[in-house]
Amino acid sequence: MDPREEGWPSMDLVGEALLDGLTAHPREVSVQGLRPSLPTLVRRLPRVGERRAAFNADRLLGRFGRYPAEALLARRRFDAFHIVDHTYAQLAHVLPASRTGVYCFDLDAFRSVVEPHRDARPAWFRLMAKTQLRGLERAAIVFHPTQAIRDELLAHGLVDPSRLVSAPLGVSPEYRREPTSGDRSQQVLSALGGRPYLLHVGSAIPRKRLDVLFEVFAALRARYPDLRLVQQGGALNASQREQVTRLGIGDALLQPPFQERATLAGLYRNAKAVLIPSEAEGFGLPLVEALACGAPVVASDLPVLREVGEGTCLYCPVGDVPSWTRTLDALLSGDTPAPPLDLRLARAARFTWAAHARTVLDAYLRLVA
Repeated sequence: MDPREEGWPSMDLVGEALLDGLTAHPREVSVQGLRPSLPTLVRRLPRVGERRAAFNADRLLGRFGRYPAEALLARRRFDAFHIVDHTYAQLAHVLPASRTGVYCFDLDAFRSVVEPHRDARPAWFRLMAKTQLRGLERAAIVFHPTQAIRDELLAHGLVDPSRLVSAPLGVSPEYRREPTSGDRSQQVLSALGGRPYLLHVGSAIPRKRLDVLFEVFAALRARYPDLRLVQQGGALNASQREQVTRLGIGDALLQPPFQERATLAGLYRNAKAVLIPSEAEGFGLPLVEALACGAPVVASDLPVLREVGEGTCLYCPVGDVPSWTRTLDALLSGDTPAPPLDLRLARAARFTWAAHARTVLDAYLRLVA
């Protein structure tokens, strides 16, 4: 599992949900989670320890130093090993590769190696990516969330088809139509004063296309001055902050700190629409989480999001601000209804963590047999 200091809530969720799901089968498997903390060597240095570069340096020491060392010590203690996140696929170099599986969410981490024309990176980054990719290629099993990711792995010749296993992600029980214990969404939303809002859940990395999100929202505010935007999970960089200022939407943007799942479910339930303007995704957890809460979803017209959402979402071309604006305007005005609620809920119900864990367990039972 990823160290918590990595700050990827989605990876924490996947690892913890799998651990819980496997624990539910004590007659078939005994499972133990491995999650060392990141080293703090560089962050302890005077003057440089407070910089972001110091944290990234400790991340590298963890990924390619401490974690492989701990994995090496664990290799004789278990029959099989599951690497939750493909950005730690380098662990397959020290684990017994014939008994190790890696979950590959997408190819972003390897893009600078397999498609350098699309992702130009410095030599040190490409070396890191190549080490991770070689670990993925060594693994006995490579799990993937969607057919779209399987197709991409095969198109680049990275994994033999016989080693690929489809294991879609799941929806946690907190994501539902009814509030659950611990839901503090009303307190979080109190700053909006009851005004309607659009919701985006995800980081601020480039492929999430927050630039499109902000442009579309700014265009909609001309017609809906009370409309607000809630963005959960992104730390804006200087360019994104400048865009918010230039568009004059700072007073209408709410970015609450990290929220637990019960509260995030409340944010989904009360949103007028959940927006997913990404230019690339491996699965799209916010899509199925929003559907499970009954929220309308407007998503980029990507094969992977079409695969996961099918006909239960509205889709717009990637980066097409006018199209996004028209679609949301029609949705907010009622001219275009959202897909039926019962279809949205039924679609989300197809994705469970219990099924995810069962698929992973069966793959390892076949492997060790």
